[in-house]
Amino acid sequence: MRDHIRLKHYSIRTERVYCEWVKRFIRFHQYRHPQEMGTQEIEAFLTELAVARNVSASTQNQALSALLFLYKEVLAIDLPWLADVVRAKKPQRLPWF
Repeated sequence: MRDHIRLKHYSIRTERVYCEWVKRFIRFHQYRHPQEMGTQEIEAFLTELAVARNVSASTQNQALSALLFLYKEVLAIDLPWLADVVRAKKPQRLPWF
């Protein structure tokens, strides 16, 4: 994964964060290989982040980006769009007066 990220000239911080999200994803599914998993497992992980762990929308989007990079760039597996994911809600901005 790190080699693919470096070939694309992503920042070192992006590399660290993406690798950490992939590790969390694999740990969440009891150390199964990502090639054995698919859309259902990704949806379950992202929904868990939003519902049980109550992460922000940007955190959930970062995890989604890391997993999409893993599947598209590293494993060369095309995933159908993830429609059943419960998305974290963005905070509603209050007007400033």
